Amino acid sequence: MTDLTALTAVRLLDGYRTGAFSPVDATRAALERAERIQPEVNAFVRITAERALEQAAASAERWRRGEPAGLLDGVPVTVKDILLMRGEPTLKGSKTISEKGSWDEDAPSVARLRAHGAVFLGKTTTPEFGWKGVTDSPLTGVTRHPHDPTRTAGGSSGGAAAAVALGAGPLALGTDGGGSVRIPAAFCGIFALKPTYGRVPLYPASAFGTLAHVGPMTRDAADAALLMDVIGVPDSRDWSALGPPPGSFAAGLSGGVHGLRVAYSPSLGGQVAVRPAVASAVRRAVERLAGLGAYVEETDPDFADPVEAFHTLWFSGAARVVQHLRPHQRELLDPGLREICGLGARYSALDYLAAVDVRMELGRRMGRFHDSYDLLVTPTLPLTAFEAGAEVPKGSGHRRWTGWTPFTYPFNMTQQPAATVPVGRDGDGLPVGLQIVAARHRDELVLRAAHALMSDGS
Repeated sequence: MTDLTALTAVRLLDGYRTGAFSPVDATRAALERAERIQPEVNAFVRITAERALEQAAASAERWRRGEPAGLLDGVPVTVKDILLMRGEPTLKGSKTISEKGSWDEDAPSVARLRAHGAVFLGKTTTPEFGWKGVTDSPLTGVTRHPHDPTRTAGGSSGGAAAAVALGAGPLALGTDGGGSVRIPAAFCGIFALKPTYGRVPLYPASAFGTLAHVGPMTRDAADAALLMDVIGVPDSRDWSALGPPPGSFAAGLSGGVHGLRVAYSPSLGGQVAVRPAVASAVRRAVERLAGLGAYVEETDPDFADPVEAFHTLWFSGAARVVQHLRPHQRELLDPGLREICGLGARYSALDYLAAVDVRMELGRRMGRFHDSYDLLVTPTLPLTAFEAGAEVPKGSGHRRWTGWTPFTYPFNMTQQPAATVPVGRDGDGLPVGLQIVAARHRDELVLRAAHALMSDGS
């Protein structure tokens, strides 16, 4: 008997077409897996089993008639509890948000999934308001690594990553303001894409402004491309959404990497101390890209770590998130979040604009860089998953999560598409990720290169 929880969305859809199994079969299997992993991993805020089975039954009837509703009819998906989902509270990991309310609106990406017949398994965990690169919150506690529960799943889309890694749905929606789909995907050994800003519309607008992206979290690039074909279209509620994509992301996967100019930066010019096991796994994957016909050159983009400017933008956004809270509500916040909100509230408008200047200069430098190189490849993270419940690894000397994520947040500042691809494991058996970055609006190139690397059998 086929383990339906091990199948990608593409393979599930093939099975629905041939009648080998039904959306009800796949949904039951995914729900059983979700219920089984929840006590130990804590990937879900809530599992919506009854509603999911109703959606699956309706999908099965559409497939029986030969009239699927869309590209993802009957495919189980999860939604990070930052994004609105009609009929379910969106609590954002915070005790300051009440479950009471009508909850009668879908976020744009969720609405697109619903229109294409997807089956919603539930809402996945997030740190409070998605503020950090690990997933624990006062509301839901600690989300743990799918392969070692003593370690973190990463964040802020940690529940989504753990769910996909363990078979509780092949597709997940996450959000990424500084690495929040790429960090947990790299830790958990799955694929994730932070698209070009505006490619996937976001509503309500994030207090973190144009750092915030919505992106797919999947087992492979083919599923991510399929999901992008569904969610990567405009929505009138997002004033900054891009126009329609030039073509199908799924149809553009087959071009390979032959002839592409790839810049390989192992440490951003010596700025990042990368663990040897991570560096080795990434280098081997880069050699595979060269073997597939890419022109690879070891070189670095010319920029200094923009972390202080990122902090100004990020901490200011956090302060805006909680600005309306009363003193007794602020006492309910994650202490780390409360601390950065205090810092963010003290920045002036001139401080913020100075950070925007740094951001624009970084974007200019990366734009010029991509005149010479189609892709930039780096480690996604300089380390593998560390102990659960901590913002930073013990003994690292880092104060905030940004200290161990220097490869991710720069590309939120530049708004470029960036994906993480699983490329091996360290000596403890923990996954290692490789990051692929392209110029703005070249999402299809990132997906194509990732697909080539993940399809390579060597």
